[in-house]
Amino acid sequence: MNAKIEKIIFDENINYIHMVFNKGQNLPIHYSNSNVYMTVVRGVLTIGLNDQAKNKYPKGTILKIPIDTKMDVKNEDKDILELIVIKAPSPKK
Repeated sequence: MNAKIEKIIFDENINYIHMVFNKGQNLPIHYSNSNVYMTVVRGVLTIGLNDQAKNKYPKGTILKIPIDTKMDVKNEDKDILELIVIKAPSPKK
């Protein structure tokens, strides 16, 4: 089963995205195309940024990730991972 990704708001100002990952699910490694604000709503986020070692962030954590940052987003834990991701400003199309 793929991760659940819901684009709640996608306009010229922001992208507001709801994401749910089961154990072992991830996003493809990619570079942020805007400033990213990531809130861990449930579970534990495992993320590697640029060339840093992966770190784990529990429920309640808010990450601020600058534009052009290499991101490796995963759920390596047994519990469901739920995220709210806000991109501001909205990436240029």
